[in-house]
Amino acid sequence: MHIDLPKKRYYKVGEVADAFGVTASMIRYWEQEFDMIKPKKNSKGDRMFTAHDIENFKMIYQLAKEQKYSLEGVRKKLRENPKETITNSKVISRLENIKIELIRIKNQL
Repeated sequence: MHIDLPKKRYYKVGEVADAFGVTASMIRYWEQEFDMIKPKKNSKGDRMFTAHDIENFKMIYQLAKEQKYSLEGVRKKLRENPKETITNSKVISRLENIKIELIRIKNQL
């Protein structure tokens, strides 16, 4: 899954939800379920997610939505093999970026 977010320091919950194609309530739910996601909150209490949080969301999304793990399965996978899961997520992300670039080059021909 390719996430198209502008390069910023912080992202609002709505921006993150739109990027992943899910509801804001799902983003808030995942935040509660997974300790690895720790958004900052501004003075109004709005969640402000960092690029690191987005990477964690990518891993969770990939396992839960694309590989069809249950949330308990996602937790277990992240607990048992965190380094392997992170590495796999990064490799998949790189391959998706390469695919997008190749499609762009093909369309230019």
